[in-house]
Amino acid sequence: MKKLVVASLAMVFALSISATKKAKTIPLQFNPTHGVKASLTMPNGNVVNYTAYTKLYFVTNVEDSTYQYMNIFVPEGASQDAPIFLRTYVGGYMASEAGYPQAQDASGRALAEGYVLAIPGSRGRSSTVTKGKKTIYTGRAPKALLDLKAAIRYLRHFDQLIPGDAEKIITDGTSAGGAMSSLMGATGNNPAYAPLLKAMGAADERDDVFASVCFCPITDLDHADMAYEWLYGNTDSRKSLSTTKQTLTQELASQFPAYLNSLHLKKTDGTPINADNYLDYIKQIIIKSAQEAKDAGADIPDSIGFSFSSEAHFQAPVNGGMGKKRPMDMPRMGKKPMGGMPMMMQKRVGEYITDLDMAKYLNYVVSTQPLKGVPAFDSYHVDGAEASAENSEFGNTQGSNVNFTVWSAAKAGTTLSDEVKENARLLNPMNFIGDKSTTVAPHWYIRHGARDRDTSFPISVNLATKLQNSGKDVNFKLPWNRPHSGDYSLNELFSWIKSILPAK
Repeated sequence: MKKLVVASLAMVFALSISATKKAKTIPLQFNPTHGVKASLTMPNGNVVNYTAYTKLYFVTNVEDSTYQYMNIFVPEGASQDAPIFLRTYVGGYMASEAGYPQAQDASGRALAEGYVLAIPGSRGRSSTVTKGKKTIYTGRAPKALLDLKAAIRYLRHFDQLIPGDAEKIITDGTSAGGAMSSLMGATGNNPAYAPLLKAMGAADERDDVFASVCFCPITDLDHADMAYEWLYGNTDSRKSLSTTKQTLTQELASQFPAYLNSLHLKKTDGTPINADNYLDYIKQIIIKSAQEAKDAGADIPDSIGFSFSSEAHFQAPVNGGMGKKRPMDMPRMGKKPMGGMPMMMQKRVGEYITDLDMAKYLNYVVSTQPLKGVPAFDSYHVDGAEASAENSEFGNTQGSNVNFTVWSAAKAGTTLSDEVKENARLLNPMNFIGDKSTTVAPHWYIRHGARDRDTSFPISVNLATKLQNSGKDVNFKLPWNRPHSGDYSLNELFSWIKSILPAK
């Protein structure tokens, strides 16, 4: 009996200690005197001096100390009014450690522009911790987004201590990081995330941002497969697949028109966008991109579907968009040929793009890089396919892979749990644009390469168009001949950022 009492008391004491440990949290901290001086040499040879503040944990209940902190870099001379450039290095929905400024990408350029730079870490589908003898996966959806939101709240919490203006946070990411950037921009202050952030010990602050830069965002995952097959299903690549795979392609493609029509998108002139005119809508965006590249001196071949004419569909920039430089084949003003007309007035045949055969063009895109499998994203156990990165993203803490769309789940002989449905909803920016309980970023810079097949054009096109329709300032392009990549055309990007900043 005595042993039983002692054992019971020991258990109570152990539970008490355990509860005390669980309840104990480390408060959020930032000490302005704890920075370390450093410098970064830019590609042009200029040296940017800055102060680094590292290992700043942005939640009090740290589950994974490898990722749940942020590094902040303050360039010499930065004031409280400086924009804050938040760069996430998430890729493939994997975990991403807080990094350091890179001279070759937008992080280094932001420092050179005098912006405060924040690089938060975030958990991902690959991140784990060990508890006892168990391996716990810490970063399944929507954990990465929660970490990034917590980082934004941290910046606001210490806005008076950290140089830079937390009302001018500009997010930037590529691929899955582009998706995270779009989510940070589209889900600001939405109450669905509040209890999750509170449980993590995130600061009780707002998490909306000023602007989002999204390079090739791999997003709208619950509709990405149908969009992919709708766009690429008739290419030669897909037609060469087995009969079974072609049937899957056709089934998925047939679902996309209803989804597209449900978005009620409109062109800038108010014309409704529907399944009947959507491909032409995309075509016009690609033509505009190719024309801009041609005006700047790019060689655009007709073999991939373009048609040309000497008559301008729209007026090309003076001097071919070359600034003060004159193209070699463009004669100077004043000299008159036999017809007596100044040569500058004559139009060279092939100067203007007038049309595009989308079937030819899509086959060109596919020829530069093979398409993903069928399905491209929710592939787990569909016709024997392996799990994708996205199937891993929606798995659980035990490291499972799961389907996240109704169609693929049915093909795999399973059903979606309410938890998976909610996580897919929380990870799709399209669900929050126009939601009155959400503060969506007012400014957007979205780029998806014109030959990027990692997700289909409609994903970025729909995101940009829905934002435009909701009254947001959107700078969107399908940059000519760009594959899946990010942080390019930095002069253009940072010129855009300057244009949206309040005048001093």
